[in-house]
Amino acid sequence: MSNLYESPRLVHEYLLFHYGAAHEILPWQQGPVAALNFPVRTVTEMTNPSPRRRALDIGCAVGRSAFELSRFCDHVTALDFSQAFIDAANTLRSGHEIHCEVADEGRLTMPFTAHLPDSAQPDRVTFARGDAMNLPPDLGSFDLVHAANLLCRLTDPKPFLSRLPDLVSQGGQLILTTPCTWLEEFTPPSNWPPNRTIDWITDSLSQHFRLLHQKDLPFLIREHSRKFQWSVALGSLWERL
Repeated sequence: MSNLYESPRLVHEYLLFHYGAAHEILPWQQGPVAALNFPVRTVTEMTNPSPRRRALDIGCAVGRSAFELSRFCDHVTALDFSQAFIDAANTLRSGHEIHCEVADEGRLTMPFTAHLPDSAQPDRVTFARGDAMNLPPDLGSFDLVHAANLLCRLTDPKPFLSRLPDLVSQGGQLILTTPCTWLEEFTPPSNWPPNRTIDWITDSLSQHFRLLHQKDLPFLIREHSRKFQWSVALGSLWERL
């Protein structure tokens, strides 16, 4: 994965994306407000938040979805390839705030402070650096696995997809979201899906999983106060057979 995810600029941008209030991310009343709070909605809109023992968040970035999972999961293992993202998540987990400067206009910046969400149970979460294409063999299995907007950022998604049957317990659930933005800078075209992404995922998972639910999930990333990335992720919920 590109080193851009280790840069302070991207860390601050993602902290705002994960922890910013609506008016801090989108200062325009006519903007796409339905796209806010994506790292929370990938959990709350894709599965029933009933008590679970173990959850895994792969590609957790700076940790907001992992903290959302901690509300109803006894333990959450959260992994990301970026050490800078993991360091930021661990800082918040310890109860410390992170003071950021996010782009406003030109050379101007806007101050923003990220802090642990009120509903989080930080003692239930463990953050660590990990490679989704080469996960540790001793991870075990989980009642819920969450992987948001990860697939199309992997050099080769196939090793990750092939590992999923071992990671999800029988009767457990898998949440996948992806904006299907396949780019050569992340994934060689030879490793892109040969057809629509949802058909390719289904072909890869159908032997071990049953599709329960599919939903479009818009999300918004602020680049500066007048420029945003508005995208729509394809969300799918699967049950391990």
